[in-house]
Amino acid sequence: MPRTPKRPCRYPGCPNLCESGVYCDEHAQYSSDRLRGGAYVRGYGAGWRKARARFLQQHPLCAECQRTGKLTPASVVDHIVPHRGDQQLFWDEKNWQPLCKDCHDRKTGNGM
Repeated sequence: MPRTPKRPCRYPGCPNLCESGVYCDEHAQYSSDRLRGGAYVRGYGAGWRKARARFLQQHPLCAECQRTGKLTPASVVDHIVPHRGDQQLFWDEKNWQPLCKDCHDRKTGNGM
């Protein structure tokens, strides 16, 4: 079975290559999950997954796409105002909106 080619480390100026992940062993401590904690640590555990599934079932279309007249299935529950760890804001459904992955990535700057 062919092996996946190594990729350059994302740490600025690092010449090392990575077997897996985005940082070499030397710069692994700069991983965003290590700095801010994994999804579970940030509150996205089983309770969130259940609430997310229920919300997407009730709101199946992307709110942003609907504003432009497109009908796109939603796959992400976005916090309109970033909660930054505030549990009251995190669980406030008035602060949630259904988005497709493209709209969510555009809003948050991911995927660039």
